[in-house]
Amino acid sequence: MTDFAHQQQPPQPPHPPRPPYEPAAPFSAGPGTTVWPAGSGGHHLPPPPGPVPEGAAGGAPVRRRRVRRGTGLVVAVAIAAAAVGGGTATLVQRFAAEPAAVSAGPAVAGTNVSTGGRGTVAGVAAAVSPSIVEISADSAAGGSTGSGVIITPDGEIVTNNHVISGASSVTVRLGDGRTFPAEVVGTDPDKDLALIKLKGAPGKLKAAVLGDSSKVRVGEEVVAIGSPEGLTGTVTSGIVSALDRDVTVAKDQDQGRGQQWDPRQGWPFEFGGQRFNGDTGSSKTTYKAIQTDASLNPGNSGGALINMNGEIIGINSAMYAPSSASGSAAGSVGLGFAIPVDTVKADLPSLRAGGDS
Repeated sequence: MTDFAHQQQPPQPPHPPRPPYEPAAPFSAGPGTTVWPAGSGGHHLPPPPGPVPEGAAGGAPVRRRRVRRGTGLVVAVAIAAAAVGGGTATLVQRFAAEPAAVSAGPAVAGTNVSTGGRGTVAGVAAAVSPSIVEISADSAAGGSTGSGVIITPDGEIVTNNHVISGASSVTVRLGDGRTFPAEVVGTDPDKDLALIKLKGAPGKLKAAVLGDSSKVRVGEEVVAIGSPEGLTGTVTSGIVSALDRDVTVAKDQDQGRGQQWDPRQGWPFEFGGQRFNGDTGSSKTTYKAIQTDASLNPGNSGGALINMNGEIIGINSAMYAPSSASGSAAGSVGLGFAIPVDTVKADLPSLRAGGDS
């Protein structure tokens, strides 16, 4: 084995010739022990041959004091021992130049599960799911199922206008399975928004946190929660695919049903000059939407699009699910749209005042 420690020591000048040996006077380091002082050149000299020097207790072996070598040698030896298969000079340079590693900070409770302030899909789902409900609306034309977001502890819920438009009765199922009737407070068909409120809401409900959609960026991760096909509390995830997409939807649900709208296909809408999920009819409206590839299916309308801090950034409103050979929905293809939450916040005073209903 190569002696790396020896290779790193600077050359030493030769020692001058030693004078004839003259033992120095010993001194006692304790009972029964004689220590000889260091000789010239910083080295210990062995005791002279022959009888044990006077003063040694009972002829006991003489202990020699070890001289401490420079700390640089100790470090060099430690590095040489660690440098298996690598260049020692490089390792020494890195050892001297690199700062000590800093351990990560403690995890943060809640949806912000890391010190970077960003959550996980599981954390967002656990935090926000109690604020997402399933909405069933019945009318003379039939029934429909959608989703909604609780925004106040006393039971105010935001959803899409097309979910409850023309309904004679509205029933809400909470995440824990309890159901309550709800009344329509106000609607805004031009923005495809509606506000309903639970009747006899039990205690304080968990309200969602409304975020800031002006800060949303293309490519950031999002979570969608809703009730597709009546599967309450379904969680999917994806990214923001685009912003400010012009989406056109029908204003009147009954009109959509008159156009032979199939609830299994989702609400008819237009995007990029094309029609999806049927005919939107003549009474329609266009709004700017957030596009996402998070999986959305019929029944997700009115549910939440959420950022990784657990804040609502949009209300899911339109999604494309192509038809299968049997005529039923074949599933999401990652083409979904949400009304920005800033639009919702700006419209809340009007909705609370009755809106355009």
